This record gives sequence, structure tokens and C-alpha cells, in this order.
Amino acid sequence: MIQNWRISSFNGALLACYFIPTWTIAAFRIMISPLQGVYERPNVALVLFLNDHLQLGTMSTVRYAWLMALGKLTVVAFFAVFLMFTTRASIRQSGGCDEALSMALGLGSFISFASMIMAAKVGQAAVVQLHATELLLMLGTVVLIVFEPPLLRLPAAGGRAQPARDTGFYGLSSPSS
Repeated sequence: MIQNWRISSFNGALLACYFIPTWTIAAFRIMISPLQGVYERPNVALVLFLNDHLQLGTMSTVRYAWLMALGKLTVVAFFAVFLMFTTRASIRQSGGCDEALSMALGLGSFISFASMIMAAKVGQAAVVQLHATELLLMLGTVVLIVFEPPLLRLPAAGGRAQPARDTGFYGLSSPSS
């Protein structure tokens, strides 16, 4: 069983276990009480940036905060779909869960990077560290996905081992040599 897990899938599952509860709680706090929820550490960068640099009113700021909450819930949904796909060995072995993980990592990296830049512009050092840590976690998984070779399927009735999917070009090494 341990041989059919890729490192990137395992790392993605660990990331999902972190991001699903953390970003769900942050998004629901915005949805339940927008003015109180946006001034918590994971969300404060957007509010301070919009208030300081764009001089938006309260309702406009709340609308942007709801948009950020929707983005975070979208990332959470992709991570949940990824976890659901990883429970089936046939989907995990064929690489069918990689698309959901890639979407979650792409959107999540964008949100964390934008939040990190906004926090740096308004001088919130603790918030910069939080979003930089989240961004580095996601980018590390992206690197694993890009450079990890695919799993080999077990040979069927006396044949050679086949790659789980079409791998195309290997930039750094050739698995057949």
C-alpha cells in the first residue's frame, strides 16, 4: 500500500489537513460577522490595504472581504475533492487527483501571495510571516508535483511495468536509463 502513494500526494493530503479547517474557519468568520472577521490575523491584510491605499468605504471593504472568503472556500473545496480522490487507490495511482490538488495549490498560492504583498505594504510583520509560510508550503508541494516521476503500474500477466500516465519529457533525468 505504501508503494502506491506518491510523495506529492502525501504532502498534498497533509496540506489539505491544514488548509481545510484553517481557511474554512477564517472564511466563515468573515461570512458571519464581516466587520469583526476581517480584522483577524488571516484577513487583516486585505482590509488594511483597501482602507489605506484605495480609500474604500466600509461596505466596499466588506464586499472585497466576502470575495476573499469565497476564494478561500473555493480552495478548501478543491482540497476536499483532492482528499476524496486520494481515498481511491485506482484514482490515486493513475494521477487523477493531481488536477484538484493543482487547482487548490494555484488558487491558494495566489491568495497567499496577494495577502502577503498587501500585508507588507501596510506594515504587518506577523501577517507577512503567516502568509509567507502558507505560500512556501504550497510552493513546496508544487515543486514535488513538477519534479516527481509518475508511479509505475504493476505488470499485467507477464508484461513490463508501464507508467501510470503519459509522462512526456523528463527535464532532469530519464527513468529508463
